[in-house]
Amino acid sequence: MKLGLNLVGNGAHGGGWRMPDAHVGSSLDFQLWKRLAILAERAKFHFMFWADGIAVRSSARDETQLSYDSRIDVFEPLTVMAALAAVTERMGFVASASTTYNEPYHVARKFASLDHISGGRVGWNVVTSWSEQEALNFGREAHMEHSLRYKQAEEFVDVVFGLWDSWEDDAFIRDKATGQYFDPARLHTPHHRGEHFTVRGPLNVARPLQGYPVIAQAGSSGPGQDLAGRTAELVYTMQKSRADAVAFYSSVKSRFAAHGRSAESSLVMPGMMPIMGRTLQEAKDRAEQLQELIHPELGLAALIPSFGDLGGYPLDGPVPAPLADTNSVKSAHARLAKEMEGKSITIRQLIHQRSASGHHVVVGTPASIADEMEDWFVNRGCDGWNILPPFFPAPVEEVFELLIPELQRRGLFHTEYEGKTLRENLGLARPTHPAKRSAAAAE
Repeated sequence: MKLGLNLVGNGAHGGGWRMPDAHVGSSLDFQLWKRLAILAERAKFHFMFWADGIAVRSSARDETQLSYDSRIDVFEPLTVMAALAAVTERMGFVASASTTYNEPYHVARKFASLDHISGGRVGWNVVTSWSEQEALNFGREAHMEHSLRYKQAEEFVDVVFGLWDSWEDDAFIRDKATGQYFDPARLHTPHHRGEHFTVRGPLNVARPLQGYPVIAQAGSSGPGQDLAGRTAELVYTMQKSRADAVAFYSSVKSRFAAHGRSAESSLVMPGMMPIMGRTLQEAKDRAEQLQELIHPELGLAALIPSFGDLGGYPLDGPVPAPLADTNSVKSAHARLAKEMEGKSITIRQLIHQRSASGHHVVVGTPASIADEMEDWFVNRGCDGWNILPPFFPAPVEEVFELLIPELQRRGLFHTEYEGKTLRENLGLARPTHPAKRSAAAAE
């Protein structure tokens, strides 16, 4: 299986930063990220992953409610990727860049530069953004409608690919004798004019070392799966049961053929939060402590997009029905509505259930957590996992020290990197330049 390390601010659990052994300033402690990157590479993780947003993404009703959120201060991930690439050699780095609040040329240039800097070890997580707060930072009164965001995203990705293909791999001849720096026959200026973007090109960076950085995609809705079927090589998803994971795996992989791609050309990697102990009781105690440390105001803010402001309801009273629709994460809203159907739980219980942002939480020993990971993997519910530590640094260090050796002992996880680039280590093909494909087809 493939493994990514999904880094969320001060930890992926809402109460994690309050744990007695948590480093409360981890989100902006570069020395910590540097140490974790070195340890992750020693453990042979395939990549570190940042599911980034370009706003304080909270639906809190006011500043007081917002003040209980620990995910406020976070690094811009491409900056961190460049720094961590300099202290590692084989592990990859994947981060989000929004197709709604960026320009294609900026994204193409930044990721191409990072691919060269890292020696071919980066990936772009293609997101359309889900929060209204991002819209307010970019001159809009409201977030673009869901289906329109995905339509724009398709063209955005096409433009970026075209920019990366501005130059063939051997275009820069740099001939001192003749004075010619590049071969003009190997320059392909995109001259893109579309519905959403007009971009002449060419890109002022050579073609990425990997051809294209690895393309990740995190949408699980219908349009999100369609975009994944067209472009994604890593599919990041939230699934809470093996049955749902198997159904999603089958659904998203079935969309590849329509785009001339094989199901094996992409890896499905759901998020998982392991809450681990050396004994089951130790793990349960840690999980219970984490839940007790979720401040009610933090939980209520997280429920606003799906239920509205529940601040006037008793915490131990029943949860009202979810709102009819949402313009944010469609798949997560649909999954929540399905989970709530026919159930009667309290608002406090729902807050605790959603403490890991909708991801699969597994409480247990290294062996029992490995059992769960293996079960999903062998039953075609995933090709690997994005692991979300609840806080830093102890839970992630325990993954390195206890969980990885257990997976390796079972033959489920590699003991050495297969290559030098992220594509090589993930078993993904390097995209051939379109000009080379055309020439080969004409022979």
